[in-house]
Amino acid sequence: MQAIWKNTVIAESDETIVVEGNHYFPPGSIREEYFVNSDYHTHCGWKGDASYYHISIDGAENDNAAWYYPDPMDAAAHIKNYIAFWHGVEVCD
Repeated sequence: MQAIWKNTVIAESDETIVVEGNHYFPPGSIREEYFVNSDYHTHCGWKGDASYYHISIDGAENDNAAWYYPDPMDAAAHIKNYIAFWHGVEVCD
């Protein structure tokens, strides 16, 4: 699987985990140079508190386009620190 934004591969892995229709990429599969920490957080009733990244490529920024669970609840322990995408980031084979 690849995560692509602005015609740039920002993550790639054959070992994503699908949860609620979203592919979660292993932490080592992202191209860290495109990821900027965000102060934004959300809460999921069964996964816990999500943290976010902005995606930044050649001066273009996609705010809060990636999220992950740094300290998930037990039911979501298998996706700890795995990264999922939205806001126009294409995930494809």
